[in-house]
Amino acid sequence: MSEFQPDFASAGVCPSPNHGERRDGRSPDMLILHYTGMPSAEAALQWLCAEESQVSSHYFVDEEGRITQLVPEARRAWHAGQGHWKGETDINSASIGIEIANPGHAGGSPPFHEAQIEAVIRLCRDIIDRHAIPAERVLAHSDIAPMRKQDPGEGFPWDRLHREGIGHWVEPQPVGGGRFFQEGDSGQPVEALQSLLSLYGYGVRVDGSYDAETTAAIRAFQRHFRPARVDGVADASTIGTLHRLLSDLAMVA
Repeated sequence: MSEFQPDFASAGVCPSPNHGERRDGRSPDMLILHYTGMPSAEAALQWLCAEESQVSSHYFVDEEGRITQLVPEARRAWHAGQGHWKGETDINSASIGIEIANPGHAGGSPPFHEAQIEAVIRLCRDIIDRHAIPAERVLAHSDIAPMRKQDPGEGFPWDRLHREGIGHWVEPQPVGGGRFFQEGDSGQPVEALQSLLSLYGYGVRVDGSYDAETTAAIRAFQRHFRPARVDGVADASTIGTLHRLLSDLAMVA
């Protein structure tokens, strides 16, 4: 693709060839945040713009807060892969993707840079305003693909973004004691937990079996909403935080 006018006015442009039509004329109503998971921002940007990679995103934010647009928002960038949220399976057609330069878990999970987070906040606000994206549809890559992805990770400041008007958040219930469920458990209480996860949006089977899929969904939930402990165990804090989120949504609806 040749040069194009950026949708976010202050963004630079580095066209990626990896995009297509949004299917069925879909307009984006989701915003998905990623980390690059590569050692350097330069290598990540080159990869996102290389035809052989077959991956891209709409935006890329480096450590200094420079914002680069790779794919026009009207186009379907290839950032999400196979995923699921509230019955939606073609996440790429439904979303706008932002890649944030960070080595991620494989690189020791270094903190995101202040200038970088400030830039992400500015960019997210602009996208949300222009596309009327609901708070609960601003998501982590790990939310939509818990079995495959961990990004942007438990170190990403979702609470701060929420204070800036971006995304859904409630104060997590403190980690403590109480009954918990974990992989290998089964029965009606597990089925009830799966129902709550599914109601919020996670792609889990509601069958009463605390399997690897449920464990991954709980771990993704913890990374986003209860980052103090990410272990895939549904303790009282995790379940209580999930209840708080659903109650908050019900009050807004």
